[in-house]
Amino acid sequence: MDSGAIRRRLGAGLAVLAASGLLAVAAPGEAMAAGTSCPGRKVRTVPFSTGSVQVYRSGGTVCAFTLAERAGPRRTMGVSVQARGHRPVSYQGKHRRKTLTVAVYAGHRCVKVTGRVGRGSVASGWILC
Repeated sequence: MDSGAIRRRLGAGLAVLAASGLLAVAAPGEAMAAGTSCPGRKVRTVPFSTGSVQVYRSGGTVCAFTLAERAGPRRTMGVSVQARGHRPVSYQGKHRRKTLTVAVYAGHRCVKVTGRVGRGSVASGWILC
């Protein structure tokens, strides 16, 4: 192999390594839809006209789900949690009573939660500071 080919392969390898490093740095503030219940203790309930957002904390992890005021037909429901300085992690789907959970590692950062059931929604502002 000539030196140009070696440089190109080395450059491509470094680009892949850098991209994976950026993903690893972004991961602490983000998580995924977990399940149907949150670990830890309940720290806040954020009510709104058609339901509420239940917020739990376990160590530095904040978990939330939206709970409809009344069970009914399947309707669009959503929940999101955002640690300050990071992008929100959200879930949206059609449910009768409760969304799946969303969790983020927030450490000691403030978080913002939002919830939606049908036409009703809420945004908390920065909480748990």
